[in-house]
Amino acid sequence: MDNIMVIIWLVVLILMILVEVATMGLTSIWFAGGALISIFAAMIGAPIWVQIILFFAVSLLLLFSTRPIAVKYFNKNRTKTNVDSLIGRQAIVITAIDNLKASGQVAVGGQEWSARGPESNSKIESGTVVRITAINGVKLIVVPEEQYAEMTRHAIDPKSVSEMEDIAAYDKE
Repeated sequence: MDNIMVIIWLVVLILMILVEVATMGLTSIWFAGGALISIFAAMIGAPIWVQIILFFAVSLLLLFSTRPIAVKYFNKNRTKTNVDSLIGRQAIVITAIDNLKASGQVAVGGQEWSARGPESNSKIESGTVVRITAINGVKLIVVPEEQYAEMTRHAIDPKSVSEMEDIAAYDKE
C-alpha cells in the first residue's frame, strides 16, 4: 500500500506542476509542495489520513504564506496594459463633459473615450486638458489639469469615483 501511495502522490505532484506550467497562476504549485511532503510521508509509512492532512496543511500554508510574496516578486516588472495604462495620462476634451446630461468625450493616445468628471454635476469645456484619474466601467473619470496638480500637491492619489467626490467636496469647503 505504501508504494501505491507514493505513486499516487507522485502523480498528484506531476499534475500540479503541469497545471501550474499551463496556467502560470501561482496557485497549483503550492499543492505540488504538499504532494511532495505527502510522498515523503508515504515513504516512511505514515497512514493515509496523515498523508492527506499533511497534503492540505502544507499546501494551504504555502499558498497563504508565500503566494502574495511570489506574486509581488514575479509581477513587479509587469507593464500596465490596455485600460490600466490610461490612469494618470493627459487627455483633451473633444466633446464638453456634462455629467448631468451624461455626455462628454476625451481623446487620449489617438482614441476617443467617453468621459465624466469626478462630481455628479461636473462640467468641463471642450478643449480643456484633463488628467485621467480613474475608470468607471467604460468611462474615463477625468479632472482638469489644474485640479489634478492641486490634488498631487496634497499627495492625493484618487482611484475611485467616490474618492474623487470626497476630494471635490473637501475643495468646496
